[in-house]
Amino acid sequence: MTVLHIITRLILGGAQQNTIASCKDQVERGHQVTLAYGPIYGPEGSLVKEALDNGAELVRIRSLRRSILPIHDLRCYWDLRRLIRKVRPDIVHTHSSKAGIVGRAAAWHEHVPGVIHTIHGLAFHDRQPALVHQTYVMAERWAARRCHRMIGVAQAMCDSFAERGIGRTEQFCVIPSGIDVRRFESSTKSRDEIRRELGLATDTPVIAVVARLDALKGQEDLIDILPGLLKTHPNIHLLLIGDGFYRSSLEAKIQRHDLADKITLTGLVSPQRVADLLHAVELMALPSYQEGSPRTLAQALAAGCAIVGYDAGGIPEICIDGKTGRLVTVGDREALREAIRWLLDHPQVRQAMVAAGRQLVRERFDVHNMVQRIEDVYRNVLERSTSGKVPGA
Repeated sequence: MTVLHIITRLILGGAQQNTIASCKDQVERGHQVTLAYGPIYGPEGSLVKEALDNGAELVRIRSLRRSILPIHDLRCYWDLRRLIRKVRPDIVHTHSSKAGIVGRAAAWHEHVPGVIHTIHGLAFHDRQPALVHQTYVMAERWAARRCHRMIGVAQAMCDSFAERGIGRTEQFCVIPSGIDVRRFESSTKSRDEIRRELGLATDTPVIAVVARLDALKGQEDLIDILPGLLKTHPNIHLLLIGDGFYRSSLEAKIQRHDLADKITLTGLVSPQRVADLLHAVELMALPSYQEGSPRTLAQALAAGCAIVGYDAGGIPEICIDGKTGRLVTVGDREALREAIRWLLDHPQVRQAMVAAGRQLVRERFDVHNMVQRIEDVYRNVLERSTSGKVPGA
């Protein structure tokens, strides 16, 4: 097959890692793979080198911007149509909201045999102004009529679309976002060595967050509950792994709480470094207010790290309360603090949850299972396309 992937930005994020993993496997299977992406800017990192190393042909679309910019968006639509005419793909697979809306329109109007969109996360959420929220919903409804299948990285993604009248039941399928389980099951360094690099004592309880620094990722909530945790666990340390536009706001909050010696911001680190760091911490927290498939929680479990998270998006599909971790109501900081304290105080139960979580990750979140299921979707769409039976055709 000839496959064209389109994604808004190749920053260091879960949707991007998912897309690159798909490209890598498809190249290895002998498919012709092109990956189109928009400009990368700011502190959130880049995965361009990793994408190049995986063998896909990369095309930078200057007009593909994250913000709503009508002139750029119209130019992007025509740029993508020209690219599609050049590549002549069997499949156009779009990722992220902006690339998904403009890319699906371009592919549909070029009569591509298979148009697929993956819902990695939601462009609309409850914290948006009503007009902005409804604009995104209407755009997604319009784009859903211009594709054959939509893949949700979590059931919650498909449910959120369906609840708002986006797409039809037969268009949806769920394929969890896969990780390279083996990469995270082992570390290149010992726990003590990693602790020394961080300047932390061996017996220091460490809570990690692996996410871009963003208001919706909940790092702020953890900073706010840390003083309360210090009353019962005075040696506790918070490790914020990642970077983003919200860094200065978090640093200001850390200074206001006088917590600079209790919190480390690592900045951007490589995926292998993430794996090493997770082997040196007790607990991974993800108090995210909006989430697709939380790959970092799967990575933490594979690394043997306990997890806690808010009941948002796809988080409860990995963090099953009382079985693989602790799950609390979104925004309930007191419950988040108590869940963390409970996990730290019950090491044997914590390890039992990790063991159950590791098994779940191996069964449902392995990258090789993900890419095989995606290819099955491609082939099904192409077969039905030739017979005129594709949903949406």
